[in-house]
Amino acid sequence: MSRHVAIVTDSTAYLPPRTMERHGITAVPLTVVLGDQALEEGTEISARSLAQALQKRRPVTTSRPSPEVFAETYRKVAESGATGIVSLHLSAEFSGTYDAAVLASREAPVPVRVVDTGMVAMALGFCALAAAESAEADGTIDEAVTAAEKRAAGTSAYFYVDTLDYLRRGGRIGAAQALFGSALAVKPLLELDGGRIELLEKVRTASRAIARLEEIVAGRAGSAQVDIAVHHLAAPERASALAERLRARVPGLADLHVSEVGAVIGAHTGPGLLGAVVSPR
Repeated sequence: MSRHVAIVTDSTAYLPPRTMERHGITAVPLTVVLGDQALEEGTEISARSLAQALQKRRPVTTSRPSPEVFAETYRKVAESGATGIVSLHLSAEFSGTYDAAVLASREAPVPVRVVDTGMVAMALGFCALAAAESAEADGTIDEAVTAAEKRAAGTSAYFYVDTLDYLRRGGRIGAAQALFGSALAVKPLLELDGGRIELLEKVRTASRAIARLEEIVAGRAGSAQVDIAVHHLAAPERASALAERLRARVPGLADLHVSEVGAVIGAHTGPGLLGAVVSPR
């Protein structure tokens, strides 16, 4: 049985399964409530099913994991040989996931450091990878936390949505809520700022908004060595095209991930989402 610092995150990190397996990262699932059904993200509801439900205007909400689920996860990870755990989660501004993890950590059989990364999607995923790489190099809990926090501090996330309606209904748009009254006249570009979703720019058409998203991401990347993730919901062609343009424009590109977001994030953004995460190494 190996002794090590283990990394736990949640299902909104949207890390590829092979990447999680290679680095020994465990993800605790959030829940999507579709009508009267509570379904675990990643195993019981797909992004495609979620998009279809939203398009049919079926009621969709999301729910954090319970402290008991976290407690069981920490127990199993400790039994696998972990001497400590770093538990990294989506912004506490979006979900009570962080709070549930903190409650469970107090009774865990090994030390647990719970971190509110202020991130979501692969912005969170890159933090988990940084922590895992530190742990693999025999880093301590503190060193793994520092690696994750450093990665979070340098990471930026931007995204385009076809409508702010889903974000408005879920109470997730912060200062951007003032824009909603004129949402039909503009296409909003948003960013993750201080753990909140904030309005970045207002653009008149979808094509211009996506072109502007590309410019912002390429400018943010500059010539530094960066990892980039392109996310979408029910917009694979948009995502593939943006990824290929960024591949050509970013000279320091290391890894490029293209993936559909899961049901939890999709429930709050709606079909048509196109996002990009820029994370310097």
